[in-house]
Parts: sequence; structure tokens; C-alpha cells
Amino acid sequence: MSGAQAAAEDGQRLVKSFIDDVTSMSARFEQTLVDADDNIIEEASGSLEILRPGRFRWSYEDPYEQLLIADGLNVWSYDADLAQVTVKPQAEVLGNTPALLLGGAGDVLSEFELVESFTDRDTVWVRLAPLGEDSGFSSVDLGFTDEQLSRMIFIDSLGQSTLIALFDVGVNQAINEQRFAFTPPPDADLVGTPLSANKIDH
Repeated sequence: MSGAQAAAEDGQRLVKSFIDDVTSMSARFEQTLVDADDNIIEEASGSLEILRPGRFRWSYEDPYEQLLIADGLNVWSYDADLAQVTVKPQAEVLGNTPALLLGGAGDVLSEFELVESFTDRDTVWVRLAPLGEDSGFSSVDLGFTDEQLSRMIFIDSLGQSTLIALFDVGVNQAINEQRFAFTPPPDADLVGTPLSANKIDH
């Protein structure tokens, strides 16, 4: 087996393990948005929590407060400064986006193609590309250090890159399901109509 083949198989194993074996994850993150010319557009930090299948909480804390919650049916986005809540059906929003890799389970990898895998210092990188044409991004790189997801790079269709570094990662620890429930603040404007479990059942 060649080195490239071995790297590809190792990368595929790490991604599959992350999808199949990780039922919950929590971490701090630092996020950097870079344009196509490698100029830094924006830096932010906060925390994230994932509870599979289909739920995540992405909380921006600095330099602004913004909350993104997927509850299994809807994706809620709350901007504290604007006092505005936007809600959309989760299936419509996530599709085959990078967020699907984080909160998805089971056959989520059928939405992506493994492009390449390589090792840079102590991190194994895996590059995936969406199979659909309307995802809005061209590739996602997942970096694994000591078998654990530690870095992510999302490259959108405009060539902008979102670099995310994870810290204080906890895997398969208990997370209260109420962390993924969201009730809009009474003083916030609501844009969109949330789906309800009753409507889905009936």
C-alpha cells in the first residue's frame, strides 16, 4: 500500500469514527474568516455543543453575541444586538453543508466525496467536497490531532475560508437536551415560522 493510500484510509477511518462513534461533543472555539487573498476579514470566539442526531448549539461570545441552535426540526439564529430571531426548517438550511458533518449521523458521508488526506506535523487532515452543487461551499477540511477533531476549514464558493480551532474538547459526555431548545425572547423580532413536531407527525 502506498503512503497516499494509507493516508486516505486513515483519514476515512477518522471521519467515519467521528460520525459513527461521537454522540456528543462540547468545545471552545476560535474562528477566523479569511478572504481569497488571505486577508483576515473577521475573528470571533465562543463555544459549541453537539448532540447527535441533528442538534447543535453554536454560541458566539466575542466580539459580538450571536446564538445558532439546531433543535432537530429548526435552525434558530439569535442576534442579541439586533434583537432579532431568524428560524428556518433544519433540512432546508443544513442540506449538505459543513454543519451537517457536525450534527449529522449515519449516512451523512453519502453527501460528500473524500478528496484527499494528508498529515501535517501532528494533525491528520481530511478534505471533503459536497456532491451537491447548491451547498454554497467548495470543500471542508477536518483536522484530527490524537484521533480527535481539532481543526476545521470551510472554503466557500467565493474562495473565502473559515478557519476554526477547537479547544477544551469533551466527547461523549452528558449534555442536557434543553441546551438545544430555544424560545425567542419576548422583545425580539421573529423572522420565519418554526416547524413543530405536531405538524410533522400529522
